[in-house]
Amino acid sequence: MRTLLATLTLMGLGGAAAAHEIASPVDPSKPAPFDITSASVTTDGRLATFLMELAGEAGSVKPQPTGKLPGAGVAAYVWPTGLDPAIAGFAPASGILALAVTAHPDFDDTPLFDENGDGDPANDGAGWHSHWVVLGKDDACGAGLKVLDVSPGVDALPATAPMLPLALDSPGMSPSLSGKVVRITVPVKGGGADAAFDAVTAELRVNGEGKAPLLCVVGVHDVASGDLSMPGRVTPKQ
Repeated sequence: MRTLLATLTLMGLGGAAAAHEIASPVDPSKPAPFDITSASVTTDGRLATFLMELAGEAGSVKPQPTGKLPGAGVAAYVWPTGLDPAIAGFAPASGILALAVTAHPDFDDTPLFDENGDGDPANDGAGWHSHWVVLGKDDACGAGLKVLDVSPGVDALPATAPMLPLALDSPGMSPSLSGKVVRITVPVKGGGADAAFDAVTAELRVNGEGKAPLLCVVGVHDVASGDLSMPGRVTPKQ
């Protein structure tokens, strides 16, 4: 993973386009709901649609609840991009901007939104929902990557950020997980055409001691490109 991380750092913000959609072979050794078979991102100039196809049923596996935040697990479908974090309201050039669809039954990080529709915006998290996150390197994390630690009120954060000490935004855009497909459409400043992207399925975990690094990537199920080289490119919708 360290070699893959180095490739992500070098290639994520540029490089020649090798493909628009990324195709990935089925690997029976990987859990089917997290085994990526293809990924794409299209834009109409204002909204971008991120799509990931899996070998198994999308979203059918979630972390087991533990009843506490420290050490809580997070399942994630993630599109790392070559977009500058500033387009989503984070500090410019602060890391790798990624769109993530996540589920984590032990905490709610979308306080402005009521995903499960029960009238209480503070008891969600177990259902699949979306985040913009900024990823950075950290050797203390199992996979060498983390969601960047920040100081709310000091570091730049989007208006819809949950004000956690993380470079994480909760924009309230609902993903669709149906059959073998994960799909989500979000506003992207400038449309994002020709931006690089990749697709990753991963497990994250909250630090058991509640300190930085607070949210680590602890395991990677699959990488669409195989090497995090971001060969995909955001293409205009036809």
